[in-house]
Amino acid sequence: MSDNNLLSEISLTSVIENPRGSKIKFWLARLADRVMGLNKLQSIYDDSGMPGCNAHDFGERFCEVFNTSLEGEEALADKVPREGSLILVSNHPFGCMEGIVLANALAKLRPDVKVLANTGLKMFKEIESHFIFINPLKANDPANLSALKQCKSHLKQGGLLLVFPAGKVSYYRPEKKRVCDDEWNRLPAQLARTTDSPVLPIFVEGQNSRFFINMGRVYFRFKLLLLFREMMKHRNQNVTIRVGNLLSTKLLSKMKSVELINDYLRCQTYAQASEYIKQWPEDVVSEHLPLQSPVAPDLLAQEVAALDESQRLADYKQFSVFYCRQHQAPNVIADIARLRERVFRLYNEGSGQPCDTDEFDATYLHLFIFDNEAHQIIGAYRMGQSDVLLREQGLKGLYLSRMFDFSPNFINHKEPCLEMGRSFIVPEHQRSFYGLFLLWRGIGEFVVRHPQYRTLYGTVSLSKLYKRQSVECIEKLALTPSSEVNPVTPFEATNNPELNEFIVKHNKTPGLLSILVQGLEDDGKDVPILMKQYEKLAARFYTVGIDKNFNHTPGLLLSVHLPSAPTKALKQYLADGLEQYLAFENR
Repeated sequence: MSDNNLLSEISLTSVIENPRGSKIKFWLARLADRVMGLNKLQSIYDDSGMPGCNAHDFGERFCEVFNTSLEGEEALADKVPREGSLILVSNHPFGCMEGIVLANALAKLRPDVKVLANTGLKMFKEIESHFIFINPLKANDPANLSALKQCKSHLKQGGLLLVFPAGKVSYYRPEKKRVCDDEWNRLPAQLARTTDSPVLPIFVEGQNSRFFINMGRVYFRFKLLLLFREMMKHRNQNVTIRVGNLLSTKLLSKMKSVELINDYLRCQTYAQASEYIKQWPEDVVSEHLPLQSPVAPDLLAQEVAALDESQRLADYKQFSVFYCRQHQAPNVIADIARLRERVFRLYNEGSGQPCDTDEFDATYLHLFIFDNEAHQIIGAYRMGQSDVLLREQGLKGLYLSRMFDFSPNFINHKEPCLEMGRSFIVPEHQRSFYGLFLLWRGIGEFVVRHPQYRTLYGTVSLSKLYKRQSVECIEKLALTPSSEVNPVTPFEATNNPELNEFIVKHNKTPGLLSILVQGLEDDGKDVPILMKQYEKLAARFYTVGIDKNFNHTPGLLLSVHLPSAPTKALKQYLADGLEQYLAFENR
């Protein structure tokens, strides 16, 4: 026989203090049970086999009776650590169903699940052990303080806590012109900070019926009256979730206010909404041909040795930086093309051909790092002299004219510029400090010797290994647009309103782009290192265009006016030639 203390009484009388102390109060509660559909829910419960079950069996039986399951349960299992304190935050589109189904799924993964929930769920006695109850309608209820202490204690003991920060079901918000959560309570953000707990955002797809939403617009109390009737409408329907990335305490600590953390958690949650997640187009490259054979090291060494000494730009240990043209060192350029293809394939940018080359290799300069001991190339940059190329070939001589429409007033028409592109460092040296440094040291020495070049311009390749949302964040936060240039094929943003609102509200926050991208990317990667390199030089970022000649990869157009760059950064790359370069007057 079941213990009566573990039997649910699905009625308002089970959650109202002393309902039998007043006959009027009692009968009003009974009337409300009928209006709210609680009496029907009680009948379902009585006939379900749920009465007296333990919490785990109750959840399983509930899902069977309502013929519902959790779509996305595998992703949840992949993202939830099996031990250690953890806060899960979720939107609240249905108001009840998602809490029970999510709690049931989490209980399969960890035995220490607690859900911070509305006191209305106290009527379900069998699952009471999974819940910490709070009364969102009475902010000053003393029981709420006890609930908060329980939450903190649970996390301090290494537990898992699921929170719906809105505290109530999503509804139509006229000021936002959409159905979404109310403002989020800052509690999860505070708990994450005070208990040093990571946070996992979960987005529950869907919303309640149009009738429910519209009745809530007529009078907000109708949402409460109709909530359980609405729950029964979800019989035979699955709950679908999309799970975000685990937001580490290290990442959250970069945000200096609880308000920012709170808004960030909401933004990362709504960023998972499927209607705003679009994939990149399928790769143009369907298969990759084997890379061409490496050039013999001795042959590379012979061509490098034959270059004029003036083309040697910098040295560090066994490495030297040179520049040349294709006709001077054809084997060097052939091996650079092979290595470019090798590296670009790692970022889903390869051509699929045995090497990455085009007609611009013949007209551009090639700056490269040569290992004098191993006789190998470890990195390179391609540089186009805009004054020379425009004079000899016109606009078609500039590679980036394929990606962008430049007006006659853009810098590459008005003054000599270096168009930078096709940069790479081979994987074996990508973690070294000297790889990227030597490329830039070479660029610095080149402009010292050719001081007419005051401006660098080019693109940072935003690999398709980044999500479209990350590129969207870069577009919204990093750009200073100009009417003098537009992409031939623009990047199309999805415009998630929650992401837009977060960016508008916090766009002045230092490092905001970095924390957004790290939260969105599954592997936690930051913005491209080359973008950070240009930022140190006070680059201006103009627009994002799609490079149809580079596997439809998005590229971020930028320019750097070197004389205006921070002196510390310039000194690092121009070294002893800095004063001479800055003193040059371009006539």
